[in-house]
Amino acid sequence: MLETGLYLISSPIGNLKDITLRALEVLEKVDVLYAEDTRVTKKLLSHYQINRELYPYYEYNEEEVLNELLKHLEKGLSVGYISDAGTPGVSDPGYGLIKNVKGLYRVISIPGPSAVLAALVSSGLPIQPFTFIGFLDRKKAAREKTLKQYQDLTHTLVFYERKDRLVSLIKELYQLYGNRKITIARELTKKFETIYHYELKDEIEIELKGEFVLIVEGAKAEQITEAEIVQALKKYLNKGYLKKTAILKVSEELQVNKNEVYQIAIRKVKK
Repeated sequence: MLETGLYLISSPIGNLKDITLRALEVLEKVDVLYAEDTRVTKKLLSHYQINRELYPYYEYNEEEVLNELLKHLEKGLSVGYISDAGTPGVSDPGYGLIKNVKGLYRVISIPGPSAVLAALVSSGLPIQPFTFIGFLDRKKAAREKTLKQYQDLTHTLVFYERKDRLVSLIKELYQLYGNRKITIARELTKKFETIYHYELKDEIEIELKGEFVLIVEGAKAEQITEAEIVQALKKYLNKGYLKKTAILKVSEELQVNKNEVYQIAIRKVKK
């Protein structure tokens, strides 16, 4: 018997073997189980010979299901939610459940597959830090506004995109961001999984099938010159700060490694 709470059950993103023993246990034992798409989840349950009742939860019945779910929790039952693929709450309706249940009852995450991380670690682009953006708005103005918000961010950027909009997104990114390295992940964990490495300027020649994870190199950080560091150090020293404190201030202000500032202070600043 499981403790009362909302269990967020991560599911395979392609390969049915990519599910944890704990997730299978919760799928069997949870009192009530909701699924983003019952047809998809039935295939998973059938594969693991789990025979149980499923209830649909999707964008258009969100309010109705939330009321049902809260009643189940009030009775002390355990409630599970499983998305079509990956971790619930990431680009699926699960976020609405989590937002309304947290603080009232326990929310327990049963971790597992993630298309974001699977694509990111295979990309060869910097993993830390990264920013997950997901699917963009279909409307051009809203999409462009979002893209501009991340234009100068030095983080690696992660997008989800459908086959019919992938190429146009890449062209749009090139127009706004200029040329950058990108990785396109297709059919992750499946038999025909393919990882492509391009630049935004390139012509994309791939099979456009299914949904894609697009990884985009972050903006290049502006190079801080030694002269700028010396100038900033002198500014703080002239204000009466000790050299040690001035080094910390400059490191924080210019986002430069503290040891680098220290070495320049020894060589270039006599005070």
